[in-house]
Amino acid sequence: MNYEQALAWLYGTQRFGIKLGLENIQRLLCELNVPGKDQRIVHVAGTNGKGSVCAMIDSICRAAYRTGLFTSPHLVTYRERIRVNGEMIAPDEVARGLSALRETIRHWDPHPTFFEITTALALDHFKRKECEVIALETGLGGRLDATNAVTPVVSVITPIGYDHEKWLGHTLEAIAGEKAGIIKPHLPVVSAKQEAAVEKVIRARASECEAPLEFVTQPHVSSPVGLAGKHQRDNAALAVVGLRSGKILVSDDAIQRGLAKIDWPARFQLWDARTIIDGAHNPAAAQVLAQTWREQFGDDRATIILAVLREKDVAGICRALAPIAARFILPPIRSERALSPNELISHLSPITPSLPAASPARTSITSSLLAALESARAIPERILITGSLHFAGEALATLDGNPDALEDCAQ
Repeated sequence: MNYEQALAWLYGTQRFGIKLGLENIQRLLCELNVPGKDQRIVHVAGTNGKGSVCAMIDSICRAAYRTGLFTSPHLVTYRERIRVNGEMIAPDEVARGLSALRETIRHWDPHPTFFEITTALALDHFKRKECEVIALETGLGGRLDATNAVTPVVSVITPIGYDHEKWLGHTLEAIAGEKAGIIKPHLPVVSAKQEAAVEKVIRARASECEAPLEFVTQPHVSSPVGLAGKHQRDNAALAVVGLRSGKILVSDDAIQRGLAKIDWPARFQLWDARTIIDGAHNPAAAQVLAQTWREQFGDDRATIILAVLREKDVAGICRALAPIAARFILPPIRSERALSPNELISHLSPITPSLPAASPARTSITSSLLAALESARAIPERILITGSLHFAGEALATLDGNPDALEDCAQ
């Protein structure tokens, strides 16, 4: 298969849905004999900030190690999910790896899922490229996530909140129980500051596993961080403590340079002087986005171009964004999982009276993202594009003048 054929086959496996469990991935990793014995893995779970923490770990470690970075979902191209020393996996390497995996699992029942296959592809690629340190982000949850089939040198847990309740549970305790499932017997675990109910669950799991546990409560302040927002300084502290707990030796200079040079798109990304892109996709992330907006721009309000996936807490996201909004513009987007603009506007109706009276209308629907951008640029406020990482990816491809480069985000 070539790259396009390989991706078409992989996306076809989405018909198998999301199946939480480790049997298939354990079998796959055994077949591939991965990860390598000398590869040190930092396993990261949580609700928000997982990708940023993984990207920081990767950026810091590149000064001394050959690094692998596995994250999801991608923004524009599938290749973003798998990187070695910051470089995306090449199209021919995706094609080769997926072709081999297709033959391996051709007659398996149950058939591995999209994410299981992607996890196996990443770990196989990292072994072939002789990566020494791997930052591995969970896809969904932790306990039964495909990435939990590996043994890390340290487990890292970012802030936990409500998201993916359909699969993880409808209480913070239930969600925390799934996320804390990455904690392994006798291996260190590092956690961000958590709500009391979440902290109790993490402490209980660590105690059960006799795993050394450290909560990181102070932000990184000793050097600049290349991502905007106080929360990114919290993420930076978590990354640094995680590396030290995993006994991955890095110098202070590597930490300073790695954090300063980090490049992680769609996290309060300033595309130009007026346009900010952020993939906030749940209420907690939207609240942090609003806080960062205030840190950067004071009381200025935004023209918000908004799109949200159907399964998300749409009302909660809208309420969190309302304090920084001058108006909302709602375009359709390419994801089949997206809420339509007509449905989304009904969630905005209760908060519309809180928006400042202005012309044009405080909420409006456009025919396309390009039309939304044109409308927003005719208004003097800064523009904030947000609501979904899928949408952020579409915005990046569109603003880059190459919307056809956008590949399906899937899971």
